[in-house]
Amino acid sequence: MSKEFEQISLKPGFMKHNGGVLFRNISETEYEFKSTINENHLNAAGITHGGYLSALVDAGAGTAAHRTAENAPCVTISLELKFIGASKIGDEVIGNVKILKKTRTLVFLFCELKTNNKIITSATGVWKILKN
Repeated sequence: MSKEFEQISLKPGFMKHNGGVLFRNISETEYEFKSTINENHLNAAGITHGGYLSALVDAGAGTAAHRTAENAPCVTISLELKFIGASKIGDEVIGNVKILKKTRTLVFLFCELKTNNKIITSATGVWKILKN
Protein backbone atom coordinates (compact mmCIF):
# COMPACT_ATOMS: atom_id res chain seq x y z
CA MET A 1 0.00 0.00 0.00
CA SER A 2 3.06 2.25 0.31
CA LYS A 3 3.33 4.90 -2.38
CA GLU A 4 5.03 8.18 -3.10
CA PHE A 5 4.40 11.23 -0.97
CA GLU A 6 1.74 13.65 -2.23
CA GLN A 7 1.35 17.33 -1.41
CA ILE A 8 -1.80 17.74 0.72
CA SER A 9 -1.53 21.53 1.16
CA LEU A 10 -3.22 22.42 -2.12
CA LYS A 11 -5.72 25.07 -1.01
CA PRO A 12 -4.58 28.48 0.21
CA GLY A 13 -4.22 28.50 3.98
CA PHE A 14 -1.85 28.23 6.91
CA MET A 15 -0.03 25.00 5.99
CA LYS A 16 0.39 25.89 2.29
CA HIS A 17 1.66 29.34 3.29
CA ASN A 18 4.21 27.68 5.58
CA GLY A 19 5.68 25.33 2.98
CA GLY A 20 3.13 22.55 2.75
CA VAL A 21 2.91 18.99 3.99
CA LEU A 22 3.72 15.82 2.05
CA PHE A 23 1.68 12.75 3.00
CA ARG A 24 1.41 9.04 2.19
CA ASN A 25 -0.49 5.95 3.31
CA ILE A 26 1.65 3.11 4.68
CA SER A 27 -1.19 0.71 5.59
CA GLU A 28 -4.82 0.92 6.70
CA THR A 29 -3.66 2.02 10.16
CA GLU A 30 -0.29 3.70 9.50
CA TYR A 31 0.50 6.94 7.72
CA GLU A 32 3.53 9.14 7.19
CA PHE A 33 3.94 12.86 6.49
CA LYS A 34 6.86 15.26 6.23
CA SER A 35 7.93 18.87 5.92
CA THR A 36 11.24 20.73 5.76
CA ILE A 37 12.00 23.40 8.35
CA ASN A 38 12.39 26.90 6.91
CA GLU A 39 13.52 30.14 8.53
CA ASN A 40 9.92 31.25 9.13
CA HIS A 41 9.34 28.11 11.28
CA LEU A 42 11.97 29.12 13.85
CA ASN A 43 11.53 30.72 17.26
CA ALA A 44 13.83 33.33 18.84
CA ALA A 45 16.18 30.56 20.04
CA GLY A 46 16.78 29.42 16.43
CA ILE A 47 14.93 26.11 16.74
CA THR A 48 11.57 25.10 15.32
CA HIS A 49 8.69 26.87 17.05
CA GLY A 50 6.40 24.56 19.03
CA GLY A 51 3.39 26.20 17.43
CA TYR A 52 4.59 25.14 13.99
CA LEU A 53 5.22 21.58 15.19
CA SER A 54 1.72 21.54 16.71
CA ALA A 55 0.20 22.70 13.44
CA LEU A 56 2.23 20.12 11.52
CA VAL A 57 0.99 17.30 13.78
CA ASP A 58 -2.59 18.58 13.53
CA ALA A 59 -2.41 18.68 9.71
CA GLY A 60 -0.67 15.32 9.26
CA ALA A 61 -2.55 13.39 11.93
CA GLY A 62 -5.81 15.05 10.89
CA THR A 63 -5.26 13.83 7.33
CA ALA A 64 -4.64 10.31 8.68
CA ALA A 65 -7.93 10.51 10.63
CA HIS A 66 -9.72 11.76 7.50
CA ARG A 67 -8.41 8.87 5.40
CA THR A 68 -9.20 6.34 8.13
CA ALA A 69 -12.76 7.69 8.16
CA GLU A 70 -13.15 6.89 4.43
CA ASN A 71 -12.49 10.55 3.54
CA ALA A 72 -15.28 11.92 5.73
CA PRO A 73 -14.51 15.37 7.16
CA CYS A 74 -12.88 15.19 10.61
CA VAL A 75 -12.20 17.83 13.26
CA THR A 76 -9.76 17.75 16.13
CA ILE A 77 -11.38 17.17 19.53
CA SER A 78 -8.17 16.89 21.53
CA LEU A 79 -4.47 16.92 20.82
CA GLU A 80 -1.84 16.41 23.53
CA LEU A 81 1.77 17.06 22.59
CA LYS A 82 5.09 16.44 24.27
CA PHE A 83 8.12 18.35 22.96
CA ILE A 84 11.14 16.17 23.69
CA GLY A 85 13.73 17.29 21.16
CA ALA A 86 14.54 20.08 18.73
CA SER A 87 14.83 20.63 15.01
CA LYS A 88 16.48 23.45 13.11
CA ILE A 89 16.46 25.10 9.71
CA GLY A 90 16.95 22.63 6.86
CA ASP A 91 15.86 19.59 8.89
CA GLU A 92 13.32 17.26 7.34
CA VAL A 93 10.68 16.46 9.96
CA ILE A 94 8.90 13.13 9.43
CA GLY A 95 5.65 12.27 11.17
CA ASN A 96 4.47 8.72 11.75
CA VAL A 97 0.82 8.15 12.66
CA LYS A 98 -0.70 4.98 14.07
CA ILE A 99 -4.45 4.69 14.26
CA LEU A 100 -5.23 3.17 17.65
CA LYS A 101 -9.00 2.85 17.26
CA LYS A 102 -11.80 3.98 14.96
CA THR A 103 -15.42 4.00 16.03
CA ARG A 104 -18.46 5.14 14.08
CA THR A 105 -17.86 8.76 15.15
CA LEU A 106 -14.27 9.00 16.51
CA VAL A 107 -10.66 8.29 15.52
CA PHE A 108 -8.00 7.80 18.22
CA LEU A 109 -4.35 8.00 17.17
CA PHE A 110 -0.71 8.32 18.20
CA CYS A 111 1.87 10.39 16.32
CA GLU A 112 5.62 10.93 16.54
CA LEU A 113 7.69 13.57 14.78
CA LYS A 114 11.32 12.68 14.08
CA THR A 115 14.28 14.45 12.57
CA ASN A 116 17.66 12.82 11.99
CA ASN A 117 16.15 9.58 13.41
CA LYS A 118 15.47 11.25 16.78
CA ILE A 119 12.01 11.81 18.24
CA ILE A 120 11.32 15.51 18.74
CA THR A 121 7.56 15.45 19.44
CA SER A 122 5.00 12.83 20.42
CA ALA A 123 1.26 13.31 20.39
CA THR A 124 -2.03 11.58 21.07
CA GLY A 125 -5.27 12.85 19.66
CA VAL A 126 -8.96 12.28 19.09
CA TRP A 127 -10.78 13.37 15.94
CA LYS A 128 -14.54 13.61 15.45
CA ILE A 129 -15.86 12.14 12.21
CA LEU A 130 -18.44 14.50 10.72
CA LYS A 131 -21.18 13.00 8.61
CA ASN A 132 -22.25 14.93 5.54
